[in-house]
Amino acid sequence: MMLAKQAGRALAVLALLPAMMAHAFESGSTGSNGAFNPTVNTVVELPASGILNYTTVSIPAGVTVKFKKNAANTPVVILASGDVTIAGTLNLDGDKGADSGTAGDGNQGDDGLPGAGGPGGFAGGRGGKAQATSSNADGIAKKALYTGGAALGPGAGAGGGLSYRIPYSDDLYRMGGGGGGHAGAGEGSYRYRHDPGSSYDKGGGAAGTSYGSELLLPLIGGSGAGGGAGGSNYPGTGGGGGGGALLIAASGTVNITGGIYARGGAGGSSAGTGYGASGGGGSGGAIRVVATRISGNGQLQAGGGWRGTANGSNGDETYTGGNGSSGRIRLEGESITYNGANTPTYKPGTPGPIFVANAPALRIAKVAGVAAPANPTGNADIVLPEDLQNPVTVEFETSGVPVGNTVMLTVTPAYGDRVLAQSPALAGTAQSATASVQVALPKGPSTLSATTMYTIVASLGDALSHYANNERVEKIAVTAALGLPATGTVTLITVSGKTYEVPASVLGQIPSV
Repeated sequence: MMLAKQAGRALAVLALLPAMMAHAFESGSTGSNGAFNPTVNTVVELPASGILNYTTVSIPAGVTVKFKKNAANTPVVILASGDVTIAGTLNLDGDKGADSGTAGDGNQGDDGLPGAGGPGGFAGGRGGKAQATSSNADGIAKKALYTGGAALGPGAGAGGGLSYRIPYSDDLYRMGGGGGGHAGAGEGSYRYRHDPGSSYDKGGGAAGTSYGSELLLPLIGGSGAGGGAGGSNYPGTGGGGGGGALLIAASGTVNITGGIYARGGAGGSSAGTGYGASGGGGSGGAIRVVATRISGNGQLQAGGGWRGTANGSNGDETYTGGNGSSGRIRLEGESITYNGANTPTYKPGTPGPIFVANAPALRIAKVAGVAAPANPTGNADIVLPEDLQNPVTVEFETSGVPVGNTVMLTVTPAYGDRVLAQSPALAGTAQSATASVQVALPKGPSTLSATTMYTIVASLGDALSHYANNERVEKIAVTAALGLPATGTVTLITVSGKTYEVPASVLGQIPSV
């Protein structure tokens, strides 16, 4: 989510890398939450772990169940010691980015706000600010437009900026945000004129890249799309949020005659004189079902969100974002007779492990001497004074990471370009090490993320190959962030260079380095 600006620079802190208990295929449900049998539309508040332990689950037709995110933004995990019947709806969709201009709701205060991700998914980028026109030396009007905000997540779409009209290089146009990536890459933004013979430009916000594994072990939701560039009178529109992430594990039968949805949110739409560009669509999330038997003829949907539209008062030009990529769906059962509709097509398999255990850890411990709270809320957990002098020191702590490696810090402001800074080598021991770096923080709210990468021994790489489509893992990259609920991730990098991004919040026991 994008944080509201407070008195100074507002930074929110993640709950990083909570440990998960390992479970075998027997769902492992303790039954502590009893039977879940809602009779009206219900919003379930997730515990800190994201794990719900039921005996049985029965959602009747006409009933929709949604989930309130926890502070760590974990995936939704439903464990059942008996059967799960879904005749109604489980909804983990990402939200649509806010519209702007005359396409909006009349309240300009919310123009361009990003779409939130579903539980376990990631938010889109904010639409760029509006800015008045100016002229260049040749007297040709140019828009001094603000770039849209980058989205969040491992496949985040970039914000839209400016593009030269082809072939008129003096004429600049606002561009849409890039679509979120997941199972595949998102779509880059483009500009299109409807009248024949006019230019067709691709460019603008770059698309988000693909990530994750078909095994969906561990589980990670969809990524957000970039926001559109601002117009002369109205902001750009917000990018759509990524679809959420859901695991259902039942010792009995999972019967789906209703629907399970983890779709990416659409980009916002824009219209009116001096309109801004549109945001892209968020990527679809992740749905994994593990049970003895899986049946039904319902719907499983984890498709990507559509780009928003952006039309001027004369209707002849659009400055649109990119569409989001589809997510992933996996069904694992001793018997699978499910024959309902699914987007994308599900990947079948036999029941595998539900979780894996501990992970190497990286956290951003302090910013400008202000410690991250032990129990962050994900909303302005660190507030720095407006008159704070740059550069500031950002401090890191690691465990399970070899010393001698560096940490790369990325600062993503609500508007404009990212800022990168690399630390000196980690000092201490593999069990506990520290490093720090100095960086100039932009004004307003920002998201800070940090990554460290290291090479592992061949025997460990072989042990981790199960999570990388059976290819040996050569390197591990650990990421932590401040500025939104938990986005800590671990990336497995294979000997051929393929990457498999997994959330640290559910990644389990990687043997010690």
